[in-house]
Amino acid sequence: MNKFPPFPQDIARIGLLGVAVDENSSYKHGPALAPPKIRDAFFCDSSNLWTENETYLGADGIFADAGDIAPAQADMPVETERAASQLYAAGLKVLAFGGDHSVTYPLVCAAAKYHPSLSILHFDAHPDLYDNFGNNPNSHASPFARIMEAGLVKRLVQVGVRTMNGHQREQADRFGVEVLTMQNWRDIFNIRFETPLYLTFDMDCLDPAFAPGISHREPGGLSTREALSVIQSLRANIAAADLVEFNPTQDPLNVTGMVCAKIFKEIVAKMLEGVPVTK
Repeated sequence: MNKFPPFPQDIARIGLLGVAVDENSSYKHGPALAPPKIRDAFFCDSSNLWTENETYLGADGIFADAGDIAPAQADMPVETERAASQLYAAGLKVLAFGGDHSVTYPLVCAAAKYHPSLSILHFDAHPDLYDNFGNNPNSHASPFARIMEAGLVKRLVQVGVRTMNGHQREQADRFGVEVLTMQNWRDIFNIRFETPLYLTFDMDCLDPAFAPGISHREPGGLSTREALSVIQSLRANIAAADLVEFNPTQDPLNVTGMVCAKIFKEIVAKMLEGVPVTK
């Protein structure tokens, strides 16, 4: 099987990191198994290594793979931030594979050290703004409350939300979050960010008809095509990204794994925009 080149690598553009944890999941476990499954799907012979804008992702000089970390729950924030920071320090953009969505907080902590005017585009069925969900302030339902409290980003835009409740609405208003709910969905293209962008993609932003291999199936979500169109039309410099909440235990036919690989490819294409890539 093909493999991504390991980190460190002098000529790479994007550092990959798997964060194989799901102890902060509130319902089903399984996302800790996702990072190697996403890599496998990327190299699956049922597809190829080209993106829709015809960038060849098998070329030398694109990826350096730091592998997977699987820290204990108490150590996860520090270990995840440290691992991501090593990639930024090497001059790389960073794309992380979760894991549950709690990994995004330490990943953003690392990104913000190198990009102090960071913005976030957050794809999700859920706002993940709970102050303290299930008596766990580090729950996968709370990372954006922690991020906004810490003042790590200038702007947070959420796409795909369809589970907003009273508490999270109060939190969104408190932090000035721009929430583009599915109830009011219209085709949204050419979203502009003036500062470096962190893109975080929770697989349950997609309707479960397109991505059933998730822990929280919430009908009424984005189609794969709609999500890709938002990503492809972004007017932004994506400095970092993550892909989270894929649950392989709920994906026996590998349908969602292949969707993960597709989303991964198109995020990378956008991250490389303007960067020459040879065949």
